[in-house]
Amino acid sequence: MADGTAALGADQVSKDYVQPDPEQVRRGVEMQDRVRAILPTIAANAARAEAERRVPDENIRLLQEAGFTRALQPLVHGGLELSPEQYCPVIVELAGACASTAWVAGLMAQHAHGLALMSREVQEEIWSDPNALVSSSVAAINEGRPVEGGVRLSGRFGWSSGCDHAQWACLGFRMAVPEMGGAQLPFYAVVPRADFEIVDDWHVAGLCGTGSKTLEVRDVFVPHHRIDSVIAMNTGGSKGFGLHDGGIYHAPFMTYFSFGFSAVATGVARRFLDVYRDKVAGRVRAYTGARVGETAPAYMRLAAAAHEVRAAGATLAQDWREIASRSRSRSLPSPAEMAMWRTNQAYATRTAISAINTLFSGSGGSAWFSHNEMQRLWRDGNMAGSHAYSDYDIATQRLGRELLGLEPDMAIF
Repeated sequence: MADGTAALGADQVSKDYVQPDPEQVRRGVEMQDRVRAILPTIAANAARAEAERRVPDENIRLLQEAGFTRALQPLVHGGLELSPEQYCPVIVELAGACASTAWVAGLMAQHAHGLALMSREVQEEIWSDPNALVSSSVAAINEGRPVEGGVRLSGRFGWSSGCDHAQWACLGFRMAVPEMGGAQLPFYAVVPRADFEIVDDWHVAGLCGTGSKTLEVRDVFVPHHRIDSVIAMNTGGSKGFGLHDGGIYHAPFMTYFSFGFSAVATGVARRFLDVYRDKVAGRVRAYTGARVGETAPAYMRLAAAAHEVRAAGATLAQDWREIASRSRSRSLPSPAEMAMWRTNQAYATRTAISAINTLFSGSGGSAWFSHNEMQRLWRDGNMAGSHAYSDYDIATQRLGRELLGLEPDMAIF
C-alpha cells in the first residue's frame, strides 16, 4: 500500500488522537439534548412524511430550532462547527425516529461543510440567512458551458433530497478544463431557488419521505464565485479551503458529505432491534399457540442481528473518531485513509441491512401490513444502501487497489 495509515488499529488511533475543544463538546451536547427532546414528534410524523413524499415542515422547523441543520456550519455564520464525533451519532438517533427526516436533515447539515470550502462570496450570499438550506444533486452528469464570468448550465439533476425545503441547490456538472488538456472534470455550482424547477417524480418504495425529486435547470448563468472544483474541494485547493479556523474546514468535502448514508442505515437497524424484540416477546403462533419469543430461532435471530448492529456502530464510531482527529490536526488524510473510511461506511451499511433483513424475515406475515412499522423500516433500511457511495463492491475495489499499492482506477467512483 501507499502508506501504513489504512491499516491503523485502535491502539494507534488512540495514540495519535487529537482532543476536541471543550467548548465545541459543550455545543455538541446541548444540540444533542435538544434533538432528543423532539424525537417523539419526529417519530409521530414518520407516516405523514411517507404519505406526503416529503419531510413535514414541522420536522425541519424543529431541527432548525435545535441547531441540527447548522451543526457543521461555521461559527461566524451562526453555526455550531461540531466535529463528526458529536454530529454523526445524532443522525443515528434521528433515523430511529424517521429515516427520511434523518436522511434529508443530515444532507442539509453536511452541505454546510461543503459550502464552507467554497468562496467567501457565496458563503456570505447564502448565509445572510443563517437558517438557509441547501439541497443537492452532485453527480456530474450534465455539462456546463463556460462563458464570460461563469458558466451556463442546463439539464435535469436527479435525487435532490429535501429540495422542497431548500432555498439553494448545489449541482454537480462536468466541464472541459484547458489547463488539463481539455479533460472533462467535475465541478459544483450553487444556484438559488429561482433558477430551478422541481419535477415531482419521487415515487419510490423506500425513503419515500425524502422527497428526492429532480431539479430542472434551463440555461442558467452561474457566476464564478458560486462554482468550485470537486477535486479541489477534496484536496485542499478550493476557494475557501481553510478559510475558517475550525478543523473540520481543513478536511475533504467527500468525507463529510457522506456521513449520513451509513448512519441512517445503522439507526434504522437499531430501531428494528427494539421493534422486533417487543413483537416476538408477545407473539403467539396462530396454528400452535407457541410463544415465539421462547423459541430458539426467534432469539437467535435477535442475538445475531444485535451483533451486526453493534459491529456496524463500532466501525462507524471509530471512523468518526479518526476523521475528527485528523481534521483537528489540520492535515489532509491520505488516499489510504479515505479509501478505508469509504469502505467502512459501505461495510457498516451492508451489515446494518443484513441485520434488518434477518429480523424482518422472521417477523411473520403481520410485518407486511402497511400500518406495521416493520415494513417501513425494512424498506427504508434497504433503500439507504442503494446510494452509489454505499456500493460495497465498488468501495472494496478502491480499497483493495490502495492496499496493494496500485494506481487509482478513475473509472471507479
